[in-house]
Amino acid sequence: MNLKGIVPRTWRRLKRVLLVLIVAQFVYIILLKWVNPPITITEISSWCSLWGTDKKLQKTWASYNEISQHAKLAVIASEDQLFTDHNGFDFKSIEKAMKHNQQSKKIKGASTISQQVAKNVFLWQGRSWFRKGLEVYFTFMIEKIWGKQRILEVYLNVAEMGEGVFGVEAAAQVNYHKNAASLNREEAAMIAACLPNPVKYTINPPARITSYRQRKILVQMRNLAPDADIMELVTGRE
Repeated sequence: MNLKGIVPRTWRRLKRVLLVLIVAQFVYIILLKWVNPPITITEISSWCSLWGTDKKLQKTWASYNEISQHAKLAVIASEDQLFTDHNGFDFKSIEKAMKHNQQSKKIKGASTISQQVAKNVFLWQGRSWFRKGLEVYFTFMIEKIWGKQRILEVYLNVAEMGEGVFGVEAAAQVNYHKNAASLNREEAAMIAACLPNPVKYTINPPARITSYRQRKILVQMRNLAPDADIMELVTGRE
């Protein structure tokens, strides 16, 4: 067997495969600026976990203008109050989280909405350094290619907002029997309150922690209302 010939051929083939993968993912990122992601790894994982139960995966896409302004403001107040100010990463929060995690067994995250979208749309759940590295790359790319409004629209449609419930439209229908456009402040804040742990932080009936977080989010929504950049994004005038 001529190893000297096999190694170069294998390397050339590997490089071609890698090139195809790089081009494919880049094209996919660009397409998703206008095309809604069909399904995510997180949704597939949830569907598998619900297999054999009386629950089912629920998701309904709602365009940006079909989502209540209260819902947009609520998730910003809950998850990323500097969303309009950063380029995908909140380095101060990351630094604080790292210091906290060094001193506590309870892990504290510092992911922005952009990072959560990158993880939910392109990757899988987990805390490995490899996945975090990929998350940084995809976060950078969607910030540059999609823009804030598209990122927020995708987030509001792919985030899990209840066990097997993905997106604010499905959450509104399941919990309040209305569409996302009709959510009021209190309902929007309650849905946003479940985001850290949508299985444990139940909406209907509301868990104690969900109600507590709802009250805090309502206060933050009032505090953010004077912010011109946030309100421009929320109202769709970005």
